[in-house]
Amino acid sequence: MQAPANPNAYKILVVDDDPDIVELLEYNLRKECYMVASAPDGRKALEIAPQFGPDIILLDVMMPHLDGIATCRQLREQPKFKDTYIIFLTARAEEFSEVAAFEAGADDFIAKPIKPRALLSRLAAFVRRDRDPLSVQDTIEINGLTIDRTAFSVYQEGRKITLPKKEFELLAFLAATPHKVFGREELLQNIWGNDVFVLARTVDVHVRKVREKVGDHHIQTIKGVGYKFNTDN
Repeated sequence: MQAPANPNAYKILVVDDDPDIVELLEYNLRKECYMVASAPDGRKALEIAPQFGPDIILLDVMMPHLDGIATCRQLREQPKFKDTYIIFLTARAEEFSEVAAFEAGADDFIAKPIKPRALLSRLAAFVRRDRDPLSVQDTIEINGLTIDRTAFSVYQEGRKITLPKKEFELLAFLAATPHKVFGREELLQNIWGNDVFVLARTVDVHVRKVREKVGDHHIQTIKGVGYKFNTDN
C-alpha cells in the first residue's frame, strides 16, 4: 500500500515478515512524507520493487522464502537497483556474516529493536547527501566531535585534538559519510592517492592512531571489509 502522491517524496520499500515492525515503520515514514510500500518476504520484494521503484529499501535479514542477503544480491544484479540505498534490519542475536552482507551490496545496518527517531535521522542524512552529493561541509559536527576541514582541527566537547594531516583526512573522510563502509583500498585511493605507494596496512595503523586520540567508538571495524564512522553513542 502506498502513501498519498508527493512528487518530491523519496520512495521506501519495507521488507519484513513481522507485521508489527512493518506497521511501525510505515506509520513513522509516512509521517515524514515518505512514499512507502511493503513486502512480507524477499520473494515478494523482488516482485514489488520493479513496479514501485524505491530509492531506499529497508530489508530484514531473516525471512521465509528468500532471506535478506539473497534478496539484496538479486536486487543488485538489476541495473535499476545498482545505486538504491539498502539498509539491513538485524536482530542483535542473529548470527550472520557482515562480510557476506556487504558483499551482497548492503549500505548500512539498523539493529532491532528499531528506534524510529534514529532511523529517520539516518534516512534524512542520506536524503541530504543524495540531493546535493557534491557539497562538502567545511565543518562536521557528529557524535561529540567537531571537525573543521578548513583549519584542519578537531574538537571533542570543546577540547582541541591535534592530528597529523593524514590522520585528520582519514577521520574527516569517514565522518563525511557516516555509516558507509569503506574498504582499505578505497581509503588508500581517496586519502593517499594512486601516485603514492603505501600498503593497506597503513590504513590500519592510521585508524589505530586516530582511535588513541579521539576514542575507540568513533571508527568501527567491519571485519574482512574495512571501516566506517559510527554515529551510535
